[in-house]
Amino acid sequence: MTRRERVIQAITHHATDIVPYSMGFTEMARERTARLLNDDAFESKIGNHIHEAYYSGNPTEVRPGFFKDDFGVVWNRTGVDKDIGVIESKLLPAPDISLYRFPEPPEELLRAVCRDAIANRSDCFLIASIGFSLFERAWTLTSMEDLLAYMLTDADFVHDLMRAITDFNLKVLRIYAEYDFDCFMFGDDWGQQKGLIMGPLCWREFIKPYLTELYAFAKEHGKFIAQHSCGDIEQVFPDLIGIGLDIYQTFQPEIYDIQSVKAACGNALSFWGGISTQRLLPFATPEQVTARAGEIMAVMSQNGGYIAAPTHAIPGDVPPENIRALIDLFQNQHR
Repeated sequence: MTRRERVIQAITHHATDIVPYSMGFTEMARERTARLLNDDAFESKIGNHIHEAYYSGNPTEVRPGFFKDDFGVVWNRTGVDKDIGVIESKLLPAPDISLYRFPEPPEELLRAVCRDAIANRSDCFLIASIGFSLFERAWTLTSMEDLLAYMLTDADFVHDLMRAITDFNLKVLRIYAEYDFDCFMFGDDWGQQKGLIMGPLCWREFIKPYLTELYAFAKEHGKFIAQHSCGDIEQVFPDLIGIGLDIYQTFQPEIYDIQSVKAACGNALSFWGGISTQRLLPFATPEQVTARAGEIMAVMSQNGGYIAAPTHAIPGDVPPENIRALIDLFQNQHR
């Protein structure tokens, strides 16, 4: 069974010979693990089951530590967050869509990313992703605080903004659809440690209609659908299942009761993640990582429906010895 076949078997809710898995790293975690393993190419040897073409605005450095993306948003990476950064200023200072002109997708860049992903997929399950796909793209233009306020005071503006972002994303998806991807993935953080940032009512008004369009496009082109959101979004699991979601990533065990969620949604939704980068990986011993991650994999992989992974790109505060323990667990499964 190839890695691609194993992922498809799992996300169509069938048991697999081993649990499919993937791992990603922040720069600091990658560097520290490479030093421990004395191998700068260790990542290519993990056996990840997923390969991804990713677009989140193509940030390029405009001055030391500052990166401007295709939307004109400048990200300051001079502080603690050197992987994404924080936005320097808002580009929509008032609830008026005419104050901002949306870019066109960078077609040649996107096609190059697609070609590279396909050339290097090996036997992996291949995903084409759009990061900052709706809510996140909106608040990068307005600021988080203003966007949440506009949801209550300027609903028409928020709809105009989501409409424009969706139209941009559909142009990206039309390019992706010309290539042989297995799945389209949308990155958009909606959750906090408990509940949705904007609440379920605003999520259903301002996000769900546009997400439904994006999911419908994916289904029309025969693709699986994956959705990334950090935090607690359990309130909208039924909505997501209803509009066609196949895979939810990431699945944080300090937020969800994994057994009850698996029992409630496991026949309709597959889960990708589950191994905590918030509590387990930074603070446990390697032996505890092996034991707890093994328990999570056993629960979540019953009748398929699970891709084992850390709940996010592994951050720099995770001891590389714990990363090595997780790699060993993934690579040495016996079923």
